Amino acid sequence: MSIDALLHKTFRDSETMSRSTTWPLMAGSSNASTLQAPTEKRPVRILSIDGGGIRGIIPALILAEIEQRTGKPISQLFDLIAGTSTGAIVAMGLCLPNAEKKNRYQAKDIIQFYEADGKRVFSRTIWKKIRAVGNLAEGKYSAAGLESVLEEYFGPAKISDALTDVMIASYEIERRLPLFFKSSLARQNPQYDFAAKHVIRAATAAPTYFEPALLQVDGPGDYYALIDGGVFANNPAMCAYIEAKQRYPENESFLMLSLGTGELTRRLPYDKAKDWGAAHWGQQVFTLMCDGSSDMVDHQLGILLQPQTNGRRQYYRFQARLDNNEDLDDASPENIRELKLLAEHVIQSNRSALRHLCQQLLDFANPAPVTEMSETVSSS
Repeated sequence: MSIDALLHKTFRDSETMSRSTTWPLMAGSSNASTLQAPTEKRPVRILSIDGGGIRGIIPALILAEIEQRTGKPISQLFDLIAGTSTGAIVAMGLCLPNAEKKNRYQAKDIIQFYEADGKRVFSRTIWKKIRAVGNLAEGKYSAAGLESVLEEYFGPAKISDALTDVMIASYEIERRLPLFFKSSLARQNPQYDFAAKHVIRAATAAPTYFEPALLQVDGPGDYYALIDGGVFANNPAMCAYIEAKQRYPENESFLMLSLGTGELTRRLPYDKAKDWGAAHWGQQVFTLMCDGSSDMVDHQLGILLQPQTNGRRQYYRFQARLDNNEDLDDASPENIRELKLLAEHVIQSNRSALRHLCQQLLDFANPAPVTEMSETVSSS
């Protein structure tokens, strides 16, 4: 059996569970893109952005650096952008068009999202704190703040409006299925063309933080009950790779950029953990699960996407090391500054890799109208 068959087998088997129900959003299902397809001379260019709450500012800063170096918006540099949880905010935000069908936001605007509106997303009243009983009785935060911010940033935009193909991870808890909202599918079938703000609300419904999202489908009688896609793909890079393999089966060349939101380093001492019950583990298990699965995907793609015979690199992964600021919801000015410093460290310590990546992206960039932005990679 080929490696492709092994990678696809789980999803194909799960599709046989209900032959009477069509699930085009299900992870593993593929639909042809209506946007420009890679040619034999150009690799499939993929951007993947991990989940991680407020730590999404780290990949946003790295993407701002890439936009500055290349002089092009992210949506012109990639054929497919995948995002989980906070990565969905970054992914969809960088593909959202304005009235002139140009990018509404640059990466620097997404940074502002975290700096200015993070505290609105992660805020709660005294009454909410009492009712939540330390997150044991209900979600830590009301979804009202998050929904208000998403309304302001995304308005009535649909996922079909994306300037390049996007795929957003979420998990359906009643049907027990991993799902991806795909702009390619939304453009083909209006039934799956959901509002961007609703898709992101579903994608960011992290267990213990926000209540699940209810997304109406096929009229008032049916719905999706959705939570954060981090429960199965906090690092969606492998899912994006499989999607690209399915969509472009003849193309053997790829250029993958995978951006993390920080890896956990804090020890969980055995002497303490051995006595933990559900209450203690419940506070740790989601972040542990996300961190472990993200590392595994990185390891797997490092093997699958090795440099080509001409030395061209196919896989880049930029990740920060978290020592004291691993919280998903600390939107304080002090923590925002710490996260920005971490991102700066990632950029500085990967100067050479970033320079080569940006040159590759420019070499394979989609044609675009001439702008005042530079067309050459910064040497810094």
